[in-house]
Amino acid sequence: MKKWIVYIHGKGGCASESEHYRPLFPDGEVFGLDYRTFTPWETGAEIHETVERLKAGDDRIILIANSIGAFFSMNAGIDTMIEKAYFISPVVDMEKLITDMMGWANVSEAELRAKGRISTSFGEDLSWEYLSYVRNHPIHWTVPTQILYGSEDNLTSPETIRGFAERHRATLTVMDGGEHWFHTKEQMRFLDDWIRKCEAQVIIR
Repeated sequence: MKKWIVYIHGKGGCASESEHYRPLFPDGEVFGLDYRTFTPWETGAEIHETVERLKAGDDRIILIANSIGAFFSMNAGIDTMIEKAYFISPVVDMEKLITDMMGWANVSEAELRAKGRISTSFGEDLSWEYLSYVRNHPIHWTVPTQILYGSEDNLTSPETIRGFAERHRATLTVMDGGEHWFHTKEQMRFLDDWIRKCEAQVIIR
């Protein structure tokens, strides 16, 4: 039986980030997915195909997903194939994030529906198709999940992340002063210690 650690990066990230997790899982094979699409229905399909291919027989799969990578993973229909998940700064309420961005860009729902797609000054395209998909496909996630969240996350509010954790019985760890992008030495040390502690708890049980 093989243990796979599948890493799904966030926006602007890359599959090679998965190398960081090799020392944290010395008894497993780490695989980073370099997905080529950027919608929950397309990227979700890529993730599903990857997990399905890796899960041969009784192989175990642990998921590590970052930011929007977590959102894509929750739209991949992989619940039954994943043993547990680690979410780092996950996007857990895409509808709220999109409507927040509409507010920042002063775009009304009627305007977005009429135009279909609108570019913004902060580099994000707003899509009616994307928003409609999110509304028509609410998150269904049953995998035992550990969440790492920074108190200074500028994309997801504390109320939103706490609500998600409660609804999905996920364990939430908050780093005081942590950002949405965990990247400083202090933040990465906190992240590594978080994973080690979570893995040690599993062993003790």
